Amino acid sequence: MSLSPDQIRQVAHLARLELKPEMTDAYARQLSNIMEMVGQLSRADTAKVLPMAHPLDMHQRLRVDEVTAPNQREAFQAIAPATENGLYLVPKVLE
Repeated sequence: MSLSPDQIRQVAHLARLELKPEMTDAYARQLSNIMEMVGQLSRADTAKVLPMAHPLDMHQRLRVDEVTAPNQREAFQAIAPATENGLYLVPKVLE
């Protein structure tokens, strides 16, 4: 897939990137090469490949889920500017 300079300018605009006019052709070639590599990957036959959660055949070692720190909520809320019913009160940021 070959990208035109107009398409490169449009992508740069959408991404809010400054694009110098003299770099448009170079970026067009580079992005076209990337798109071609992605096209090659999408044409690869993966029908017999099993999905995996991790590239290495490993099992996640899990630790016991236990409380290790004391509950300091009241101490933290005592120094907070504003709390109510155990919740922190913050200024409204959306209208």
